[in-house]
Amino acid sequence: MSPVNVGERLRQLRLDLGMSVRTLATQAGVSPSLISQVEHSQVMPSIGSLERIALALSVSLGVFFPVLEPSTVRVVRAEAREKLTSTWSPVAIEALAPLDGAGLWEPVMLSIAPGGCSGQYPAVPGGEKFAFICVGEATLTLGDAVYGLQQGDAITFLPATTYQWDNRGTVLAQVVCVTRRSIPSRRGQRRLWHCVTP
Repeated sequence: MSPVNVGERLRQLRLDLGMSVRTLATQAGVSPSLISQVEHSQVMPSIGSLERIALALSVSLGVFFPVLEPSTVRVVRAEAREKLTSTWSPVAIEALAPLDGAGLWEPVMLSIAPGGCSGQYPAVPGGEKFAFICVGEATLTLGDAVYGLQQGDAITFLPATTYQWDNRGTVLAQVVCVTRRSIPSRRGQRRLWHCVTP
């Protein structure tokens, strides 16, 4: 399994949809220079920005991870997890299961260093989410509401508004976040994501 080059994959998806850099940036709520820098592998966007870009492209985050052969049972060993690390903030996202679109759930682990956050701008609403704080403390901001969560705490939410994770503590925070795949259709209707085309 070879890693996916996020920049190349982003460019391919954008061109397949016939979108300009500026159009994608506008729809994702990011700058055109960010899109260009990602496509040229100069930066890795924050987790929040990557989610915004994925939603603007009508794909799940799974398209930025390698696609595995279909199977009814999959084991992802800790040392073999695919990992994306932001160059903007000390945050990494690891795939806890194959993110190939075969299932309804997209489980990932966010590792947020002290002072880190999931993005400069809050992530846009996506599918229903469940999060469990495995290590440390994390703060989840949902619109105007702020939730301080400690190790062992769990939260579920329908992100009807923007959201953002951050670590205001002094130790690494690890958050398992499971999203029910849901992306906007081109006509603005929500639909369940069943399959990712490589």
